[in-house]
Amino acid sequence: MLQLKEQSIILEMKAGGKEDALQELAAAVHASCTEIDPETVFSAVQERELVGSTGVGNGVAIPHAKMSGLDRLVLSFGRSRKGVNFEAIDNRPVHLFVQILSPTGMAYEYLQTLARISRLLKVEANRRSLLEAVTKQEILDIFNAPEPE
Repeated sequence: MLQLKEQSIILEMKAGGKEDALQELAAAVHASCTEIDPETVFSAVQERELVGSTGVGNGVAIPHAKMSGLDRLVLSFGRSRKGVNFEAIDNRPVHLFVQILSPTGMAYEYLQTLARISRLLKVEANRRSLLEAVTKQEILDIFNAPEPE
């Protein structure tokens, strides 16, 4: 089960660009984990973006970073119906964002979570369901559904 919390879900992002989107996702993390400073999150994720865009195509971005001071994985989700220019590998706007923050010493769990999210968002029906969801609970249900064998 993925550790996404309702308070970390943004049903309609306001972001017009990449930096705005990263700021919104950082603020969403802070909403569910007040001990996490949104500026620190933004800086860590932005630094990771300098290595290469986490816009993986098909309207999806998975910004992620490892951060000292965390004791568990922390996720946030954002949706932009209008789309955000995120420098994705397919040069298309991003509509679905899943941000992953990981403690520096939790490589296995981090990679497992990244792989799980990648598999989930690779399926067109899941992406469509996330775009059409009306409530945060619907988003949580999609993320927490068991994976097919």
